[in-house]
Amino acid sequence: MSARGLLRVVPQQPDQYVDEVRFCGYCGHPDHADDASARICGDCGLGVILSAPAVVAPKPGHPAIVLDHTLSVCALSKGAEKLLGITEPEAVNRHISELFVPAHAEARSLDSLVSAVVSAARGDVPVERIVVRPTGEFGVRYAVRISTCGPPRAALLVLDDDEV
Repeated sequence: MSARGLLRVVPQQPDQYVDEVRFCGYCGHPDHADDASARICGDCGLGVILSAPAVVAPKPGHPAIVLDHTLSVCALSKGAEKLLGITEPEAVNRHISELFVPAHAEARSLDSLVSAVVSAARGDVPVERIVVRPTGEFGVRYAVRISTCGPPRAALLVLDDDEV
C-alpha cells in the first residue's frame, strides 16, 4: 500500500450562493414562524416544514413530491394529490416510476430521471429540469423542477402549472 491518502470524489460546489426558503411540504405556504425549529406548518397543521432553493420551492397549492434516495415517495403535496388523484398515504413508499416516467421516447430516458432524483437527494445538483408523463398515460406531459430539500435531505419534484 502507498503512504499516499486514498482519493475520493468531492462534490462540486455551486458557483454562487443559492437562496433557500422554508415552506410547508403539504400546502406549500411559506414558513413565517419566528421559531426556525418548528417542524409542522402553522397554516394547515398537516405538512412538515422543508427548505429548498427559492427557484424550486412550490407556491401554495402547487403539485410537489418529496422523494428519498431510494426513489420512494416520502410526501405528496395537496396539489399533487389533486393532480394524481391519490392521497398522500396511498403514495408514500411507492417508487417514483409508479407515478411518473420521463416523457422522452429514448430507451435510456428513465436513467435521466433516476439520476436527477438521486443526485438531488444527495444534494449534488442545485436544480435540474426534466419532462415527465404519468405512468401508463400518453399525451400528458409535465415540466418538473428537481432539487434538494430537507431536513432530512431528500429530492423535491415540483410540477409546473401547465402541461408541456
